[in-house]
Parts: sequence; C-alpha cells; structure tokens
Amino acid sequence: MEEDKSRILVIGATGRLGRELVKSSVDLGHRTFALIREPTFSDPNKSQLLQSFSLNGVTLLKGSLNDYSSLLDAVKRVDAVVCAVPSKHVLDQKLLIQAIKEAGCIKRFIPSEFGADPDKVQICNMDYGFYEKKAEIRRLIETEQIPYTFVSCNLLMRILLPSLVQPGVNSPPRDKLQIFGDGNTKAVFVKECDVAAYTISTIDDSRTLNKVLYLRPPGNVVSMNELAEMWESKIGKKLEKVYISEQHLLKTIQDTAYPSNMELIFIYSIFIKGDHTYFSIESCGLDGTELYPHVKHITVSKFLDTLL
Repeated sequence: MEEDKSRILVIGATGRLGRELVKSSVDLGHRTFALIREPTFSDPNKSQLLQSFSLNGVTLLKGSLNDYSSLLDAVKRVDAVVCAVPSKHVLDQKLLIQAIKEAGCIKRFIPSEFGADPDKVQICNMDYGFYEKKAEIRRLIETEQIPYTFVSCNLLMRILLPSLVQPGVNSPPRDKLQIFGDGNTKAVFVKECDVAAYTISTIDDSRTLNKVLYLRPPGNVVSMNELAEMWESKIGKKLEKVYISEQHLLKTIQDTAYPSNMELIFIYSIFIKGDHTYFSIESCGLDGTELYPHVKHITVSKFLDTLL
C-alpha cells in the first residue's frame, strides 16, 4: 500500500543519478517530491525532464540548498530525504541537515555520497579534500543524531569504464591498453539506475537504519586484467598491454596540475590501493546485493556491449 510507504524528497533530482532516484522512488510506489532550483524551471534543456516528473506524479517544489526556508518547508512534507548533489556541493548539505534536525519528522536521510566509502579510502592526504568533505557530512549527521543510511556504490559506470580506465580518453582502446599496478586489484562499477534501485529499497528497511550499505554486485567487481580480457573477447583481438607501476603513476600525479590529476588520483585509489575492495563488507556494514536480490543489475560485461 502506498500509504505505508515513506514520502521521499529527492534533492539534485535533475542530475544523472538524481533523475534515476526519482524514477525508482515512483516505481517502488513512494509519493515522490523533487526540490528544484528556480532557474531550472525556465531551463529549456530541463523542461522535458520536469514535465516527465509531473506526468509521473512527482510533486515539484521550488527551493535550493542555500535557501533555508524552502528546505524546511520541503522537508516537513516528507518522511525521507535523498540528496544527490555533485561532490563539489557536498558541504552545501549542512543547511539541509539543520532543516532536517529542526523539522524532526525525517525517518531516513541518505546524503550525497554514492562513491567509495570516505571512511575507508587511503588517499585522504592527496585528494584535495574530496573524501574529507563527505566524511565531515557523515560526522555532522551522526552528531545531530539524524537517522541515516550511507550508500557506498563505488564507481558509477559512466566514470572510467567507458574508456577501460584510460586517462583522458572517452572510448575504449582497440590497440593498446595501459594497466595500472599489476592489474589484479578489483574495482566496483554500478549503473546509476541500479544504484537508485538499491538506494530507494533501503528507505523503509529497518535493517539499514544507521548503517553503511555497500554495493558489490556479482559481475560488477572486476580487475583491469579481467576488463582487458573481457574487451578482447568482445572485439576478437588481443591488445598490447603497458603496465604502469605505482611509482610511475605517483610521479604522473605529482607532475599533473589539479584538477587535471584527480582522475589519476582516483585510479591510484581504486586500482593500486584497492579502496573499493580491500576490506570485507561484513566488518563494516551491509551488502546491498544480499539484502535486495530483486534488483536486476546491469553487469560490466553488458555495459561493455554498449561500447562495441
């Protein structure tokens, strides 16, 4: 019954993950609200999306993370809040946390993380505060005793995977492939629509209250060597492989100016340090694929088929 399901507010609803969160929320029978910034209503590139939201029964609320009264009004209308703003705006959630605290009606808050676990990454001294800011938001949520679920989905498939982890390239190579480290460290890639389905599934699930939900779906946890093998079988051709050592990668990061070096820093974090997979889920949180076997996720192999 829809009445039994939480009413969900999605913030950052017009972004690539945000729109999938809205869709999943509607598909799973939640009354869904989207906080939309005023300029977006007159943006011709977003008009079709906003129209589709409305046609699917989504209530569009005018407001922004910088406008406290609009946040408070929006939060008071729902039971759960999911934020999907880009990483550069992650600290802008502070006002939202204040509004959630004042409203006192929110049973679940899922902040904007949707990447590697900021409490687990081993590169905090070299990422220009990228994960530190996300950890800061976690600590604030805990301090204010706001009921939460943190979703750690690692990499969205549109990041690094379309190039087979080749820096500065947008399409997969067909001749030569750089492989970082020994090529055996595993990364996790998840499609936005699947991240959204797992995320919305947590909202009314008491098991995920005040826990970290990790996503490592079968077929989505792969090393660079496995990626290369998969791609070679799809294109029917062997690639020349160039192995890049940790020292060489660190030197390139050092020699590349910020923010151009961030892609390399993420590659170092994932494929050298193993920040997605060096720890067991059981010791730190919950496994989303075990909790929600109904989510039929897109595998890395299926995604690679779309690049052929």
